[in-house]
Order: sequence, then C-alpha cells, then structure tokens
Amino acid sequence: FGTSNKAALRLLTQENILVGGFFAILGYIAAYTSTKVGERKADDRKLAKPELYFWSRVMSYYPVHFLISTVFAPMYIAIDEWYGTPFKTMVFKAFLNYSLLQAWFPKQAAIWNQPSWFLSALTFSNMAMPTILKRTAALSKLGLQKLFCAVTAVSTLQKLSFTNTARFRDHNIVAKGMEHTLVWNMTRFH
Repeated sequence: FGTSNKAALRLLTQENILVGGFFAILGYIAAYTSTKVGERKADDRKLAKPELYFWSRVMSYYPVHFLISTVFAPMYIAIDEWYGTPFKTMVFKAFLNYSLLQAWFPKQAAIWNQPSWFLSALTFSNMAMPTILKRTAALSKLGLQKLFCAVTAVSTLQKLSFTNTARFRDHNIVAKGMEHTLVWNMTRFH
C-alpha cells in the first residue's frame, strides 16, 4: 500500500474490509434494482413474494458453489482424513458447506472452501433483504445518511476488533481471553 504507517497497514490489509466493501456494493445494487428510483418506495412487484426474491438470488450462485464443492469434495475429505478428523465431523462440515450455514458456526466458518463463508453470509443477507429494502426505501435523505453512518460505525468497530485479535493469531501470542481461535473467528466473520 506504499505506506509505513503500521496502523493503516493493519487496517487495510484485512480480507474482511474487502468483503465488507463487496457487501456494500451488493446492497447498493439490490436497493437500486428493487426500489422505485426517485420515490421513497420499494418496487412491490419484485418484493411482493420474499421467498421468490430469496430463491432467485441464491440460485444465481448456488449451482456453481454446489459444482465446485462437489468437484473438490474428495480433496477436502482426504485432508480431513489425513488430519484424523472423525467421520461425523466430516459429514457435519459437508452439511454446513452444502447448506451454506457455516457462517453461523464460528468454529466451522472456514471449513472446506474458505470463501464459501461469504456465500453463507450472503445467503442470510438475501433472506433479510426484502424486509430491509421495504423499510430502507421509505427513509428520507437524512434517514439514509444516519443509517449509513450507523452501519459504517458498526463495520469500523468490527474491523478494529479484528485488527486487535489478528495480531494475537498472526504472532502466536496467547493472551487472557484469546486462548482459542474462536475469539479470532468471531471477530473475523461477524
């Protein structure tokens, strides 16, 4: 990044900042395509049936996820066997991967294909989006600015929290309350 500022480097060299930006772009696209431009109203045709909205979004990426997971499943299983992972745990990991539920289990968030955590979180976002879009579309310009500031503040706090815990993980430092990688995964994935 062309800087020697360590604080800036710690903040900008995290994958979750890029993921957060990607979520912001996806949220903007969802809002733009599902609301009436120039009005404070959601497009009722597109959001009338939340289940159709959800499934149409999920099915835009799930077939590729399923295919890639299936093609590489033998490798993931072989690695788990090599490390002596119990069969029940392997089945649970496969279930979480194929059902896109791994983001809800911090200890299992980075199973098999780590970027699939993003798809798991995106799936939940798509489930909540019809309700969120209807309420967000009704906000005034000031309301949207306040919402943006609140979401940015929460996102920034999460990133600062991750920066703080990442230093323990990256340097093998065991501090009180940081003995387990679960603390790191909680801040990294949530």
